[in-house]
Amino acid sequence: MPIIASKTDMLTILAKYQIEDNDIEAIRSCRDYMIAGIAEWWLKDWYDWLRTQPEFQEFFPTEEMLDHVQKFSSEYWKQFFGAELNEDYLSSRELVGEVHARIGLPLPVYMAGMSRALDSFLTNIKPTITETEFSNLAVATTKLLHLDTEIVVQTYTDRSNRALEAQNQLMSEMSTPVTQIWKGVLFLPVVGIIDSQRARDILTNSLEEISQTRSTQFIMDISGVAVVDTAVANYLIRITKATRLMGCNTTISGVSPAIAQTIVELGIDVEGVNTTATMQDALADAVSKVDG
Repeated sequence: MPIIASKTDMLTILAKYQIEDNDIEAIRSCRDYMIAGIAEWWLKDWYDWLRTQPEFQEFFPTEEMLDHVQKFSSEYWKQFFGAELNEDYLSSRELVGEVHARIGLPLPVYMAGMSRALDSFLTNIKPTITETEFSNLAVATTKLLHLDTEIVVQTYTDRSNRALEAQNQLMSEMSTPVTQIWKGVLFLPVVGIIDSQRARDILTNSLEEISQTRSTQFIMDISGVAVVDTAVANYLIRITKATRLMGCNTTISGVSPAIAQTIVELGIDVEGVNTTATMQDALADAVSKVDG
């Protein structure tokens, strides 16, 4: 989702970093110098540094890839020193964050690269201008670089979070596969750890399948559940009650002697909850009820 939605938003961001007209003028004052430098000493110095980093081979495995990235970087810095701070400029910084997130370039590498670029620029331009001009330019470029960095990092983080949420959703769906194994009979093998989020996913998926298939029997096998404590037992009971409201009888199978003892010791009220020691017992009972 774009960070910059309107001119008002853009002005707010500029004000946040105290980027004023004199800062923009200071940056633009060295535009011609830097456009020439970008093609010569500056990017060469930066990429010579980049080659020394351990991530270089991973993210720049071929000269063709490196050449493409260098051209992208050249355009980036030409925009930077052109300092046309409009929505297009800010959107281009969002693109940098999107690209870095897509290829998985770690943020510390990006941050180190920006710091190196700024240091190289200031070191090389200092002998060509007065002390006052240098001081003003150093402040102005630092402000703008901080603005760039915020947009890149926020975009990177947002995209990474979206990807993680999508992955978690996929894993959740894969870990709660409610399947119709007989007409009117649903089956769910539960493996691993049940937490509150997973319990909600199980409940949601189960109720949806019950509604779609009009099943009257639901078997939830917990023989693969790692730990059964008070929270897990209560989750299971809530699921059985919710399915009952949908007109579907739930049987919890795979209740081992150890799990049964744990539930008793915890004092969990399981009255009205159907349980069996094995999934086969639960299936036989469910099939007899739908066929009976």
